Amino acid sequence: MTSALLIANASAGSADDDVLDEVVAVLRARWDVELARTDGPDELRATLDDRPDVDVVVAAGGDGSWHAVVQALHSLGRFPDQVVALVPMGTGNDFARTLELPEDPVEAARGLLDAEPTPVDMAVDEDDHVVVNAVHVGVGAAAGQEAGPWKRRLGPLGYAVGAVKAGMIGSPERLRVVVDGHLVDHGEDVVQVAVGIGRYVGGGAPLLPEADPTDGILDVTISHADALPRRLAYGLRLLWGRHTDDQDVLMVRGREVTISGDSMTWNADGEIGEGLSSRTWRIQEGCYRMLLADREAASPTD
Repeated sequence: MTSALLIANASAGSADDDVLDEVVAVLRARWDVELARTDGPDELRATLDDRPDVDVVVAAGGDGSWHAVVQALHSLGRFPDQVVALVPMGTGNDFARTLELPEDPVEAARGLLDAEPTPVDMAVDEDDHVVVNAVHVGVGAAAGQEAGPWKRRLGPLGYAVGAVKAGMIGSPERLRVVVDGHLVDHGEDVVQVAVGIGRYVGGGAPLLPEADPTDGILDVTISHADALPRRLAYGLRLLWGRHTDDQDVLMVRGREVTISGDSMTWNADGEIGEGLSSRTWRIQEGCYRMLLADREAASPTD
């Protein structure tokens, strides 16, 4: 029988507890499942370290939970042998959306029982920090910070509020972008640079509409805008998936991306980093195996 360790957030509310009970019941129909509620990265790492022989590690949560589990397993050297899976139970569920996982957690759990391990990419920076979905510098990073309190009150709509607020108070930056050793863009009017494996951020905004987590390539979007009206217009087009039609948006692809600027702030899978003048992300192709049910590479969003 397949052994599974199901990781859940220790601070989840009662409504999530009810859904989690259903998820556990579905998986236990055919798997030997241990449920572990963890609080913080240290407890998560210790829990995983104590169970090195489990067949499948399942994260029940959103993008932050998925990032935390993959980061911990990567740090423990458990990839590529360890099989992992995701039951989406977060606010945004952006990476789950890219993978076309069912929105209903119980349905997603049921799909895992007959799913096959599929190699999935991730990116890693100089400090061995992983990116499982996307990293962005500029207005997008500010939007993530501004969305925090609104997200708790409004759910996914909070991301839109954060994006508009960031567009109003933010300003373009002087950034330099190098992809696979080639300078592809530089200027003083860069409003956002995004690098990623997944397509969506902020609860469904298709920031990198052609990204595929299984193709071994990082997708990069660079957006220019100076005046406030143009920044606000960019933010709205992004929410609607129309930003790539803008003549000020450049899309490139590669295996290594370096962004440099003056004391940058970046958002990597919802985690904020700041204070450096340069950061590099490299693709690690097919570095972990994820249970995916009959997935084919989805076509880009129109």
